[in-house]
Amino acid sequence: MGENRELAAAMAEVGLSQAELARRMNVETQHLTGKEGSLTDRDIRRYLRGETAWPQHRQRIGLERVLGRPATELGFIPRARRLRQAQAEDPVQRRTFLVAATGTAVVSAAPRRRSRLGQSDADRFHQQYANLLRDDARLGGVREVENNAGELAARIQSSLAGGGASDRIQRQMYRLASHATCLAAFAAIDASAPHRARAHLDKALTLAGLARDSETMYRVWDHLMLTSSQRENHAEAAAGAEVMKRSSVSRRDPLYASLGHMRHANALARLHETTESLRALDLAEKAFSRVRGEHSSEWIAFYSRAEFDALGSYVWTALGKHERAEFCLHRTLAAIPDGMVRNKALYTAHLSLSQANQGELELACTTGTRAHGMLLPSSGSQRTTNTLARTRQVIKATGTRAPEVVSWIGESRRCI
Repeated sequence: MGENRELAAAMAEVGLSQAELARRMNVETQHLTGKEGSLTDRDIRRYLRGETAWPQHRQRIGLERVLGRPATELGFIPRARRLRQAQAEDPVQRRTFLVAATGTAVVSAAPRRRSRLGQSDADRFHQQYANLLRDDARLGGVREVENNAGELAARIQSSLAGGGASDRIQRQMYRLASHATCLAAFAAIDASAPHRARAHLDKALTLAGLARDSETMYRVWDHLMLTSSQRENHAEAAAGAEVMKRSSVSRRDPLYASLGHMRHANALARLHETTESLRALDLAEKAFSRVRGEHSSEWIAFYSRAEFDALGSYVWTALGKHERAEFCLHRTLAAIPDGMVRNKALYTAHLSLSQANQGELELACTTGTRAHGMLLPSSGSQRTTNTLARTRQVIKATGTRAPEVVSWIGESRRCI
């Protein structure tokens, strides 16, 4: 087997180096088996030189997921097919036209043409994505949502691998694949697994680039900013928010501009840059007041007035203004739709924390119990349980002996 030009072309198409492809395949192996893979750029060079004709099963799955197409379309040949090729008497037998013994030209069995991808295919994938969005709003960061979103993105990429789509449909499909991958990343964020989320976002960034869509790229940067914040790298989070603020979609649409300023305000508050944080919060408010009409992306619809107040409460909490944070959270909980179960539980948990920070211990316990009761049994929102655990720490640090509070501390330790 000679040089694998198909693999080289696929790598060039998405801009992957040998080392980066190996790294991403190792991440996929970890998702598949729970143990990180051990591939290096040396293994990828063997693939490219044709020394590895058919990778092992786990590596093959990882390769297909990263590049979004079957191994057979990446220049690899299964052993059974190689045997058949070796038994062929003449390479001419593999041409489209064969000459029969009589001298008559006979058409060989041509490969089956792929059906052309159209709007109905895009709509079918989009409906599956919409279903996953609803699951995420109810359950939060469960592995089932994360895995299903990742698998949906892989199926979309696989459908594109054989060509046969117009530029409009192709961009639409890449955009949807990026959004599905971002959904997988957000499920990991909600599960407080930022390193897993970053692996998803590496793929989402490539897909957004192939879609050539600024709104999709904006979502990737938003989630990258959140992973930085979870890892306590607030300087990186602030830099990510700067990218969001300066994006073309933020210049066009005040809703995107407002979210960028809000993310920036949160990062700056955690960097103890109070004046700059409050200035960013004010800019977020002014941009939000200019929002009019509907938006094309379903994802950005989460950023309602209720969500604005909730994110604002995070800024006030980071600045030590717990009474202001509580005020914002009451407004959020009065306005948030009932279907957003995960978010209602999360913001109720933050309300409990703000009350504990103000010394309202019994009220904080009551609110914390209500937040925990809102979580569905199958919920994976680790952010909510982590917030309740912080509430418990704040209450415990007061040294209170009040029986109701002591009882709640013990009960919450067993449940959370």
